[in-house]
Amino acid sequence: MEFLNISWISILITVLLAGFVVGISRKMSKMPPGPTPFPIIGNLHLISRLPHRSFSSLAQKYGPIMTLHLGSLPTVIISSPEMAKQVLKTQDHIFASRPPMGDNDHILSPQKVSISPYNPYWKFMRKILVSELLSPKRLKSFAPLRAQEVSAMIHSILQKAIANYKSGVNLIAVDLSREVGFLTNNTICRMSFGKTCNDDQMGGRAFKEVLDDCLALAAGFKYSDYIPLLGWFDLQGNRRRHAKLTEIFHLFVEKIVDEHFERRKKSNGLECEDFVDLLLSLSEDESMEIKINRDQIKKVILDLLAAATDTSGSTLEWAMSELLRDSSSMMRVQNEIDCIVGSNRMVEESDLPHLNYLQAIVKETLRLHPPVPLLIPHLSMEQSTIAGYQIPENTQVLVNAWAIARDAIAWEEANEFKPERFIGNPIDVKGQDFELIPFGSGRRGCPGINLALSLVHLGLAQLLHCFNWSLPIGVTPKNLDMSEVYGLTMPRAIHLYAIPIPRLQIGLYETKT
Repeated sequence: MEFLNISWISILITVLLAGFVVGISRKMSKMPPGPTPFPIIGNLHLISRLPHRSFSSLAQKYGPIMTLHLGSLPTVIISSPEMAKQVLKTQDHIFASRPPMGDNDHILSPQKVSISPYNPYWKFMRKILVSELLSPKRLKSFAPLRAQEVSAMIHSILQKAIANYKSGVNLIAVDLSREVGFLTNNTICRMSFGKTCNDDQMGGRAFKEVLDDCLALAAGFKYSDYIPLLGWFDLQGNRRRHAKLTEIFHLFVEKIVDEHFERRKKSNGLECEDFVDLLLSLSEDESMEIKINRDQIKKVILDLLAAATDTSGSTLEWAMSELLRDSSSMMRVQNEIDCIVGSNRMVEESDLPHLNYLQAIVKETLRLHPPVPLLIPHLSMEQSTIAGYQIPENTQVLVNAWAIARDAIAWEEANEFKPERFIGNPIDVKGQDFELIPFGSGRRGCPGINLALSLVHLGLAQLLHCFNWSLPIGVTPKNLDMSEVYGLTMPRAIHLYAIPIPRLQIGLYETKT
């Protein structure tokens, strides 16, 4: 027993000394302040399942720029508009890279554009995304497709509302999370593959289920990323899940690419109907500075699916959630739509620029519920100085977009849903105003922002124009569960259910757009 006590005392002294030494060395390095780390785990014990909230709480004590040790990895956390501007604009050229994530054999491949290091490959693929796949001209060409999918969602909800009416119940709630999930998934799949994918099977599972697993795995807070020894043991099973999902997804996309390749061969390469067609066309161009191969095509498609499907779907979920808790805002936006659109036709994309309060609702939703609460990690490519603190080369930097959007200095009543704050307010969500950066900013800002916003605005306008909405029996605005799940995006923890009642003449819902 005496030996055991001495051993535990030795261990305790070693831990305390190690923590003291690390704390002193960090002070000497002039890095931003932060809690003293423990050996091996660093500050991981301070991080909850909602890291953006944990980081925000710690920032209240240590300031808007602080250092945390995530296992063995020193990480600088940014939590204010001023500090975010330094990283994403003033010194964007220094922080434009990404830390290592995944490998070439997995869905977290460095060749995915969103997580690629800052190098010639990334610059080339980014240019392809911006100038070819997501250009204003190409997005405009897909406007009829978006309208068709929004119409399909409205028609699906209408059928459920009519069934309620015929049954005499009229109180059965619709799974709104499921409906908007199908909308965004079908839209992006049709733009990417030329078809919807919800009925497709991938390894015996539904397409969206597999895609959701891929996104969750890509974004989950994995301790093995910060404690390499845990990666070897694979205690969370992430390595096995990576391998399985990668195999399933690659087989599916390989089939899609083969189908497009054969179709293009039969048409002598004249067809260019969707993103896969376009990428195949570019892969055949011998003048391209970097040759595009099939693996890169698959990774670009996964990037597009991840970037647009979940961001648009979760934003629509949260917008409807907030409006169901705020009847006055719901009524105001419906009155605005009625004044601009009327009750004799459906909302069209050309109406959206005139719907100022609807746009304010979307901005306020993105402020309170940014789709990516912690922007994809940045990596410093050389030593820099921010606010007098030194940021060494190869330091991971996390920008807490969630905390910045709730900064009490930048926003009055920062935790309240108040769309009115954006009426006459020039602050936008496109990365130029650092009080609100749900899509990031600078070189690594999201290139798909216009696609996501067009789908969110049209989908939300149609939901509000076509139906009156109420919460299920027993659910009130005060007790509606608003808990969230951390991942690549920040969706609701549980699905949103609401009761739809048609507002327009039934014949209008059948109008083909």
